[in-house]
Amino acid sequence: MDNAAVLAQYDRDMREGALPESPGARVERVGRVVRHVGSEDGWNGVVWSDLSAADADAAIAEQVAYFGGLGRDFEWKLYGHDRPAGLGDRLVEAGFVPEPEETLMIGESGEQAGDAELPEGLRIVPVTDMAGVGLMAEANEKAFGKDSAWLRDLMRDRLATDPDNLVALVVLAGDEPVSSARMELIPGTGFAGLWGGGTAEAWRGRGIYRALVAHRARIAADRGYRYLQVDASDQSRPILQRLGFAPLTTTTPYVRVGLHRVV
Repeated sequence: MDNAAVLAQYDRDMREGALPESPGARVERVGRVVRHVGSEDGWNGVVWSDLSAADADAAIAEQVAYFGGLGRDFEWKLYGHDRPAGLGDRLVEAGFVPEPEETLMIGESGEQAGDAELPEGLRIVPVTDMAGVGLMAEANEKAFGKDSAWLRDLMRDRLATDPDNLVALVVLAGDEPVSSARMELIPGTGFAGLWGGGTAEAWRGRGIYRALVAHRARIAADRGYRYLQVDASDQSRPILQRLGFAPLTTTTPYVRVGLHRVV
């Protein structure tokens, strides 16, 4: 895999050419910035920029003013190769707060689609209705120790509006959900995003994560998606590297909160 070429394709297709995440959202290009404006409870943020030292501060101020006019907090998703150098420092000076850095990792679906069996007694079940969403959310809460109301809302909306481009899975031990994961297929691109892979602590280290990656890779390859994309935490990065995923750049969410609409 030509890492530089794949990163350029990712920037072009997934960031500069980003699609709305839901029917009520929209993507707008303003100068050298592409922003995502979510529906009422959706995600808002800057997904791509190509700025210089001369125009970066003005572009940042413009986005703060825009989302402030809507009364919405938003995120500037900054990648390690974005220009100009020091853009993160400029965002902090403008009131943004950085969240933990992740690593953009890419693997080829055909190379990840090999055999990876689950331990005896476990099975992967597709999530296609709200009963399945409930199991998926339960597994997510066991894995991450956080409330999964947001996941229930996301899955309900995606199953209702765009089920063909969503692959959601839960791993069951008998009737007990012990792991879950999903994949977002991005039409018109070669990329499928892997999200939410998490396993309950008592079941870790048994190959479940690898089996879920392989399962989704087979589906992606069958549907013509060459690349698998992950925003990897420090915990998942070494696992993905062992599987053959390549780290291409870093990504850091810079969050701007406390914006109030001027009436």
